[in-house]
Amino acid sequence: MDIRSQFNPDTLDKMEEASLDELRAHQLEKLKWSVKHAYDNVPMYKQRFDQLGLHPDDIKSLDDLAKLPFTTKNDLRDNYPYGMFATPMDQVVRLHASSGTTGKPTVVGYTQNDIDTWANIVARSIRAAGGRRGDKLHNAYGYGLFTGGLGAHYGAERLGCTVIPMSGGQTEKQVRLIQDFQPDIIMVTPSYMLNLADEMDRQGIDPLSLKLRLGIFGAEPWTNELRRKVEERMGIRAMDIYGLSEVMGPGVAMECADSLGGPTIWEDHFYPEIVDPATGEVLPDGEMGELVFTTLSKEALPMIRYRTRDLTRLLPGTERRMRRIDKITGRSDDMMIIRGVNVFPTQVEEEILKINHFSESYEIHLARKGNMDGMEVHVELRPEHSSIDDSETKKLVKQLCHHVKSSIGISIAVKVREPGSITRSEGKAKRVYDERVIA
Repeated sequence: MDIRSQFNPDTLDKMEEASLDELRAHQLEKLKWSVKHAYDNVPMYKQRFDQLGLHPDDIKSLDDLAKLPFTTKNDLRDNYPYGMFATPMDQVVRLHASSGTTGKPTVVGYTQNDIDTWANIVARSIRAAGGRRGDKLHNAYGYGLFTGGLGAHYGAERLGCTVIPMSGGQTEKQVRLIQDFQPDIIMVTPSYMLNLADEMDRQGIDPLSLKLRLGIFGAEPWTNELRRKVEERMGIRAMDIYGLSEVMGPGVAMECADSLGGPTIWEDHFYPEIVDPATGEVLPDGEMGELVFTTLSKEALPMIRYRTRDLTRLLPGTERRMRRIDKITGRSDDMMIIRGVNVFPTQVEEEILKINHFSESYEIHLARKGNMDGMEVHVELRPEHSSIDDSETKKLVKQLCHHVKSSIGISIAVKVREPGSITRSEGKAKRVYDERVIA
């Protein structure tokens, strides 16, 4: 059956309108299939299940999922490149991979059905955010091995949008095309959206004169304070899309225009759990912990209880029965420990953005002096505030130090740099520079 024929750009999908009982029955049926598919076709899963004395037939309820072992990013690296694939290579029509900056890349594969499923859920996501057939969509996610560009592209086309496949980089040209082509929607990382906004300022373009009405931002954590800044500067609605390559790519969850307050997980394809990051114990809905996903429909690369390292909590559904995730503003592997205090970059970002004199660009530099860790936060003045005197600058620095100490509990140093001197990102922003040398 052609999966594409099941998607109607103008109406909600059947599972978006399903009752909770219908959704749970669908999930259990698909979970049984996915677990058996992984067990029968991926040697690592069969070995681990057998070691625990488990068999796919033991999955009789959704709660039984907790009996199964976790999958981690290291498992994909240990089985590099194709050891986790559950279909023969002649059925794999596309490969994507992570950058591999910390070791071997994680390789993900897709059958044609996987590609069509992915296009459908991204189309569903854009529609849920407020996109419609006939909209022009400027796609500034990177194309290539990164899943963002092609994932957004195929989904936008499936919805019936006119896609402008710009990819990342060439910031000056991006702004010129946004002005000339007048897209309705932009899909991009939030940090690069700010880069585009800075370039518009440089070119003397008023963002409010553009036709852009909707931004769909993902691929990196971002705060609600940053959302407010983007919406104010660009005059658009800023919406949160969530995904990760190992589970599918962009479109695993999407903030919906009719129910802001956390992306809705497309639970008919991805079953979520929240676990204690230290113990792996499953936590009830509403409690903070690490997000874990089991894929329900992937053929080439089924993922059983994949640990995302993203920290969030599950929230009840609204118009749709599917649950939402609270806005993800940190990952367990992004956490910095400064003098015994757990700190996430987004916590610092939130305090910076409360001071209107500072731009959205910043860096966090960590250093060790003797036995003590220290944090120095680099910020920029906005161009319109660059002429303030030293006494006013010192007041702003004192204000930021006070905010961070009060809200996070650590003392910091602050370095104020010239406007435009902090490196702008063309994809995912690098915020933390760890210069500590531990003997």
